[in-house]
Amino acid sequence: MEHVTDEPENFAGSAGRDQVNDYDSFAEAYSAENENNLVNAYYERPAMLALAGDVAGRRILDAGCGSGPLSAALRDRGAVVTGIDISAGMLALARRRLGDDVDLHVVDLSDRLPFPDGAFDDVVASLVLHYLEDWGPALAELRRVLRPGGRLIASVDHPFVAYTIQEPRPDYFATTSYGFDWTFNGRSVPMRFWRKPLHAMTDAFTTAGFRLSVISEPQPDPAARDLFPDEFHDLSSKTTFLFFVVEVPPSASGSDD
Repeated sequence: MEHVTDEPENFAGSAGRDQVNDYDSFAEAYSAENENNLVNAYYERPAMLALAGDVAGRRILDAGCGSGPLSAALRDRGAVVTGIDISAGMLALARRRLGDDVDLHVVDLSDRLPFPDGAFDDVVASLVLHYLEDWGPALAELRRVLRPGGRLIASVDHPFVAYTIQEPRPDYFATTSYGFDWTFNGRSVPMRFWRKPLHAMTDAFTTAGFRLSVISEPQPDPAARDLFPDEFHDLSSKTTFLFFVVEVPPSASGSDD
């Protein structure tokens, strides 16, 4: 997610209204790059799946599902998956991957979600929240559609990375945007994201009514050491993403139903 790089492999989902982040215009190229690369296939997705644990029979909303690789992995583990994304182009690829029996919706995370209260056991938000300057409305909606005791499992850009590579260096304690270009088949695509300090992230979760359960800085899959010998050490020794598991408190009766 370094803003000075033209490598597209550091993001997995798409969300938000910012017109500079037009995934429809490069959905095919992005999905192909994302499929088996080091950062997504051997670091971010395995970490999300490990945090999710046993998902058999669980109703999971994949918020910012992109072309559906995480949705597919969760379904393969027995979850009942629903996917949302702002990009119709990405959802067309997800439909191709997942088939007609998976519920997919074009949805902007800034809007009200088209689901009833308590519809899901878990929400996964894979590299999505950093598209949003204000997490509050999206987190409120994600909490609404989770049942009591449900979990939000989220990965975001590590705030320290964007802070250290920006010039001039921003105020760490401020929420700041940063831009960079991705290059696909010789075409440069401008992108823009939002960096928050760690306390602002945790405050956003708790303000939305979540209870912090896990904050994680995982290591990549050891299998990547032989597949990507030049890049593995760098990824395993530097901050890249930050992972959270936050929970909706159980109902007052103690029941999670």
